[in-house]
Amino acid sequence: MNMEKRINLKIRSAVSTDIVRLVGLDHTCSSDYVWQLDLQQKSEEIITSLREVRLPRSMRTKYPRDHFSLADEWNINSRTFVAVHDGVALGYIRLLEQVTSQAVWILDLVVGTEARREGVATALIQYIESWSLKRNNRQLFIEMSSKNNPAIKLVKNQGFAFSGYNDHYYATQDVALFFGKILK
Repeated sequence: MNMEKRINLKIRSAVSTDIVRLVGLDHTCSSDYVWQLDLQQKSEEIITSLREVRLPRSMRTKYPRDHFSLADEWNINSRTFVAVHDGVALGYIRLLEQVTSQAVWILDLVVGTEARREGVATALIQYIESWSLKRNNRQLFIEMSSKNNPAIKLVKNQGFAFSGYNDHYYATQDVALFFGKILK
């Protein structure tokens, strides 16, 4: 993908005809780093540290969720938005809006291999930030596997701060890392 595609990128709500393409996107990621979680308990104190660790070789990581379930879940209790160029869906973002806490949780952020590192994920996140503000939400959160270093770097560059973790969160038993951002 080149700069011209980024300029012509459209983001819209997903429709049923998008689902086959979205499920078919490569949901894996490749990384030379992982984030290692260390937990220590000393009497009444719990100390958690999270650090980036270089791997001996590049690792391909499976997506922590069953992406085939998207076909069933894309419009139930969540919203899905699609980044499109020339009628082709390049990626998607799926979120859950929690009106009572005025927070939006990004559950999935996937960009097809051919469009990675071209600004598609950034455009999707920025779109959701704007969408969230228009709906009077105060916070934006995103979750991801500790093995997804590219996504961690992306959200940190977008102003998200580490806000917690959950060990064995996914069916894959991966650690989920949570990052948050105050919108107002």
